[in-house]
Amino acid sequence: MQSTVLRYFYQVGRTGSLTAAAERLHVAVSAVSRQIAKLEEETGVPLFERRARGMVLTQAGEVLMSYARRNLLELEQVLAEVKGINAVGQTLVTVASSEGFAWDLLPNVMAQFRQQYPGMQFKLNVVGANHASRMLADGEADISITYSLAPVEGLSVSYREAAPIFALMRRDHPLAQRRLLSLGDLQPYPLALPEESSTVRQLFDIACGMRGLLFAPAFTSHSLGAVYRFTQQSQQAVALGGFLTAHGRAAEDGMALVPMAESELHQRTLQVQTMAARKLPPAVAAFSDFLIAAMRQVEVQQDLHSA
Repeated sequence: MQSTVLRYFYQVGRTGSLTAAAERLHVAVSAVSRQIAKLEEETGVPLFERRARGMVLTQAGEVLMSYARRNLLELEQVLAEVKGINAVGQTLVTVASSEGFAWDLLPNVMAQFRQQYPGMQFKLNVVGANHASRMLADGEADISITYSLAPVEGLSVSYREAAPIFALMRRDHPLAQRRLLSLGDLQPYPLALPEESSTVRQLFDIACGMRGLLFAPAFTSHSLGAVYRFTQQSQQAVALGGFLTAHGRAAEDGMALVPMAESELHQRTLQVQTMAARKLPPAVAAFSDFLIAAMRQVEVQQDLHSA
């Protein structure tokens, strides 16, 4: 049903290697090479740049790659419908997300969804925000959930909401009863922060730079769980993070979340993303709607907390 040359092209574009593509397709390297040469001859343009360390898509190749991804996904959906296994509750949904959503939100929502559709299967990939979007664009995930600072080309945003950064601390902390905090308020206390590539850290660094503030964090880590635990065990420590990430656990653990005043700390959005122009299978669409409804409930709590 699917053109052999298109399948071969997709695998070379995805792996950047004739050899790796041949291994995935279980054919000889020469067969893959012939198909790519045939396709370039038919199109009349080079689709790859041949480099010492592999194959890199040209601009024309990127256009064809976008089509090939959608073609593969749509074929999978059609085959599922033909086989009669496309009913909600009988489908694997692959989700890519950054760590904060994997703490409580996604496991909870997935478990609740399976109560309605017990046959539903989920695969959750916990990766960095950029990686989550890239997995979606490459057809390796059905849905991605991330914090974002800017639009991502090639993706459709099913849902977005403001995701301001909050200060997190123990309820017996001197600042815990404040209605609003500034970065200057945090300077006397040990600060726990995520690593530099996170949206929290990027916006924190921008806000500090604009105000000439300097901090020497007492604790930094790529693990949000480690940052949270350090703050929980340190009477004076303050961490920065998203409301959705921590609100459920904070309520159980005797922790407080306090809004921050700086406008720079309000510049990111929470996004549920899907591949642009892709018609989602019914099961994926149903789960996406269920997830968005759960996020809207948390947004209401966040608004009340910030009021």
